[in-house]
Amino acid sequence: MTEFVATLIAAPGNDAGLTAALAALTDALGAPRIDWLAEGEAVDLAFEAAGDGNAPALSRLVAAMPVDLVVQPAAHRRKKLLVADMDSTMIGQECIDEVADFAGFKAEVAALTERAMAGEIAFAPALHERAALLAGLSIKTLGKVLAERITPMPGAGTLIATMRAHGATSLLVSGGFTAFAEAVGAMIGFDGVEANRLLVENGRLTGKVAEPVVGPEAKRTALERGAARLGLAREQTMAVGDGANDIAMVEVAGLGVAYHAKPKLAAIAAARVDHADLTALLYMQGYRRSDFVTA
Repeated sequence: MTEFVATLIAAPGNDAGLTAALAALTDALGAPRIDWLAEGEAVDLAFEAAGDGNAPALSRLVAAMPVDLVVQPAAHRRKKLLVADMDSTMIGQECIDEVADFAGFKAEVAALTERAMAGEIAFAPALHERAALLAGLSIKTLGKVLAERITPMPGAGTLIATMRAHGATSLLVSGGFTAFAEAVGAMIGFDGVEANRLLVENGRLTGKVAEPVVGPEAKRTALERGAARLGLAREQTMAVGDGANDIAMVEVAGLGVAYHAKPKLAAIAAARVDHADLTALLYMQGYRRSDFVTA
């Protein structure tokens, strides 16, 4: 038998839903040890079980409720390395779509972005195709988009600041562009940033991206390289993203999280956040609200 912990995390303002979900799981598990991480927000249920802790059955019990449920072994719950996607994960926007909006063809670029994130088309060709549409755009436009359009996802700063305060390293690895990722990484507090570089001539975008492209395999490599550099076991790592290009890193992480994700990623991730904000990643590691560090 293995000790497991089931963490219930409420959607904002849905403490009633959390109460109902807690009752359902308590009944199913018999006599779990209940530990409130934040009253009305998040609660742990500790229990012993074989195999996968019956996670699929427990998830079905609360599937229609406004809560997120993560079932995992209690061992190695606190992570020492977080690798995160940027667009629609750590920030609320897709940067390239916002840049295209300034150029007057957001709909065309956004459609390509959506298909790439859904896994309907290969990432690298879609990236090159979208970048080509930006050819001739002034580099100043990128700064304008960054200043006027890009906002952190709720809970992003608290997630990174809290993990850092407890000795963890965080890496922002994006299939987007350094023009945004470096600023976002500094703003939120990441320890390192990796992203694609748009090529520029005479102050204007050429429509090309520097090789090699930071895509799905590069994200997985970043996680594996980061863990090796820090001397960490796989179980001590966490990855979070929202699109199909995050599947590779989410699959190899000790805990892979699909954050308000596209179906292909959500289907394979060990943990899903469909209702809460990014502080859910702290609760699933066993942090209490009183442990949170504000960025």
